[in-house]
Amino acid sequence: MRCPYCGYSESKVIDSRPTDEGERIRRRRECLNCAKRFTTYEVIETVPVVVIKKDRSREAFDRNKLLNGLLRACEKRPVSLDTLEHIVDEIENMLQNSLDREVPSSLIGKYAMEKLKDVDEVAYVRFASVYRQFKDINTFMDELNRMIKNKT
Repeated sequence: MRCPYCGYSESKVIDSRPTDEGERIRRRRECLNCAKRFTTYEVIETVPVVVIKKDRSREAFDRNKLLNGLLRACEKRPVSLDTLEHIVDEIENMLQNSLDREVPSSLIGKYAMEKLKDVDEVAYVRFASVYRQFKDINTFMDELNRMIKNKT
């Protein structure tokens, strides 16, 4: 960290404290050249994840869009909002932790389906019918039969 007084690039940390509910770290530093003290703040760098949609257009990941899709799939089902928010948090963390900054929407849909399958099978089928764009009843039945087969 460069000293704001003399420009020297070496300093030592004297004190560190979390601020803003743990979102940032406040550090008191002392320049090793001029011995003056200054404060710095450390924050987690979040790089936006870009979603590549089916039509090849790109847009920033929006957790609310994912949550709304899950809410529609879970409508009139015994799934709490906390559970859905937890699913969205897990998916968002998976995306942030991956090395890819651009992610196809199909991957997000796949993650959502995997999570929903463990929570509520009816919601899973509802989400899958939109995500996989079932063309007819046979495709729908194939998915149901696959679920039944995997269950036994």
